[in-house]
Amino acid sequence: MNVRRLIPTVAVASATVLGLTALSACSSSSAADKDGDGKLNVTASFYPMQYLAQEIGGEHVSVDTLTKPGVEPHDLELSPRQTAELGESDFILYLKGIQPAVDDAIGQSGVKNTVDAAKLTKLEEHGTGVGHDHGHEDEEHSEKHSEEHSDEHSEEEEHGHEGEAGADPHIWLDPVKYAEVAEGVGKAMEKADPDHAAAYEKNTKALVKKLDALNTKFEGGLKNTKTKTFITTHSAFGYLAERYGLDQEGIAGIDPESDPSPARIKELQDIAKKDDVSTVFFETLASDKTAKTLASDANLKTDVLDPLEGITDKSKGDDYIGVMESNLAALQKALGAK
Repeated sequence: MNVRRLIPTVAVASATVLGLTALSACSSSSAADKDGDGKLNVTASFYPMQYLAQEIGGEHVSVDTLTKPGVEPHDLELSPRQTAELGESDFILYLKGIQPAVDDAIGQSGVKNTVDAAKLTKLEEHGTGVGHDHGHEDEEHSEKHSEEHSDEHSEEEEHGHEGEAGADPHIWLDPVKYAEVAEGVGKAMEKADPDHAAAYEKNTKALVKKLDALNTKFEGGLKNTKTKTFITTHSAFGYLAERYGLDQEGIAGIDPESDPSPARIKELQDIAKKDDVSTVFFETLASDKTAKTLASDANLKTDVLDPLEGITDKSKGDDYIGVMESNLAALQKALGAK
């Protein structure tokens, strides 16, 4: 992790108390302090938040991420150094409910400009199986939320339900919800760094436009398919399934480390046969053992459906848009898109 502030040795030696007071004050000031390069120091919890910060902040931000490429975000534990450096951030962007260790550290950081993406859209409860019948309600919320998105964050908090048992935090896998979050992040950056508010607003609009185009691709690409059911190791695709009228059947639940029961495996075999499922999806950052065993036993193919929790050299794409387009291609092939 890059050290984001270097305090001159002379200053430390001659004014230790004053220096510590200044560091403390930077976390509670109304507008973010910045390094000598004039950039807003942003800490993102993991890749989906990092992508938003980089796209919206552009040249006016320096973005650091707590989760290194290849690390499973759910399992992240912070070092004492990372925890200490977190308090030196000008702006923190995270998603509560994904990484308990990060949630705890951020709560103790004292940084004023802290944004929880879960409060910028509506979270829902998803199980291992998610049907397409729930999609219309979500679309209605999305339209209403977009109209009201100019409200202050304090008013938006009522939409977030990250504290509810079973709430699914994987909102970034729905381009529409991700765009809602992007708009909220953009407004928060404008408030934290008003000198560059115009640039943040412009970049936010450009990102939302790209996400709208991605949504259109998914809508068209998944409109006519042979089957609507897909099986995946990690039940991360509930929002995506609802958005595009699909049925997600997860081997594990929301937690990628949970093990399925023998009864669940038998149920999935029956679902695969009944719904004409051709493929069992696994992901790059978690074990594929169970998925491959199920596929072998049920005479099914395997493929990757990336939950986009991190970008590695195994990712089928260089960034969020690229990986999501690869996910779309994989779903079209598995579902028999026409």
